[in-house]
Amino acid sequence: MIELFTSAFVTFFVVIDPPGCAPIFASLTAGADAKHRRAMALRSVAIASGILLFFALFGEDLLDALGVSLAAFRIAGGIMLFLIALEMVFERRQQRREKRADEVAATPEHEDISVFPMAIPMIAGPGSIASIMLLMARSNGLDQSLVVLGALAAILVLTLLALLAAGPLMRFLGHRVEAMITRILGVILAALAAQFVIDGISVSFQINA
Repeated sequence: MIELFTSAFVTFFVVIDPPGCAPIFASLTAGADAKHRRAMALRSVAIASGILLFFALFGEDLLDALGVSLAAFRIAGGIMLFLIALEMVFERRQQRREKRADEVAATPEHEDISVFPMAIPMIAGPGSIASIMLLMARSNGLDQSLVVLGALAAILVLTLLALLAAGPLMRFLGHRVEAMITRILGVILAALAAQFVIDGISVSFQINA
């Protein structure tokens, strides 16, 4: 159980990237008062939690309705996470997030950024949705499923704390430390993504054998 929790925790931490969300949130809420900023942080995490919980509980049924096997989803999800890992290693992911944040900031009518872009796609994006579905698919029984959901809950709490403490957190970390952590986490995510692909291929061969 500890190994499953650790694996799920690391996967969610790398994909959701709470420290990486903090500077984006700080820049988008620079002109807001503390109460409004706190409300947007809470709303962002709450909406993202609902989306991820939906895919955690009903993602497998959705795949069945679409006629997609879990093995195929593991391979596709692993490839997707591997591409995200490459972006993290070469710092393209943060640049893409900052560009999206600039586009939102340039549009005056987007005063509340809790739904877009914070909840979707920065917290509950394709990577995190694929991750929760993959990890829930690998879980055997209620106990393991609860462990995975517990790891997700822990990361969402960390994300909320990171958003609430965005300003001080960025001053503490600094750009260079954040870039170094992002690259290290990218390498870890690449290895986890490769494991998802290997699991999917292995299951496919067992089914076809």
